[in-house]
Amino acid sequence: MLSFRKYVIIVIGSFLIAMGTNFFLVPQKVLDGGVIGIALIANYVFDLHIGFVIILCSVPIFIAAWVLNREIFYNSLSGMLISSFVIDLLSPYQGDVLRVFAPGAIPSAMIGGALIGTGLGLMLRNDASTGGTDLLAHFLSKYVPLNVGIIILLMDAVIIGIGGAVLSGNTFVNSIFTILSGGVATGLCTLKHGHRRTRRL
Repeated sequence: MLSFRKYVIIVIGSFLIAMGTNFFLVPQKVLDGGVIGIALIANYVFDLHIGFVIILCSVPIFIAAWVLNREIFYNSLSGMLISSFVIDLLSPYQGDVLRVFAPGAIPSAMIGGALIGTGLGLMLRNDASTGGTDLLAHFLSKYVPLNVGIIILLMDAVIIGIGGAVLSGNTFVNSIFTILSGGVATGLCTLKHGHRRTRRL
């Protein structure tokens, strides 16, 4: 069972992830890596709820986690469910925030990535996560001769590449800024504890 303190950290991290996604990435149609990137593409193309798509995409990954590693399953499930719920919870407030603060595409990509990376970093620092492509890469590394970080990077590249092809070249370029700023933020949050830099949803 997760401690009360860990649940509080997960909720705080989830709000940061949701703010970065709803208030900075979505208005500019920018992508992130991982499962959240897939969910953003589904939102931009089919107008589906981001949190709902994250849960759908995560089901097979968490089934594998349940079978292969119960500890990872329990440490990641709450983070994925809570962050997905909060993303959809904050979605109706995009317009209110944009009326107050609406930076351009690249600043939005960087701010959004930093917020998402900070939210994930807080979770990782306290031994929680949102699962997603982190779990998939962890399992794939057992069967392919590649480092987990390389697998995550390749998956992120494929996701934003598909998004760029479906949406626009600007989406691809701006999404690179999201991934870079998110990676720096996650790394800074986990630096003192020596955690491996892990990607987001």
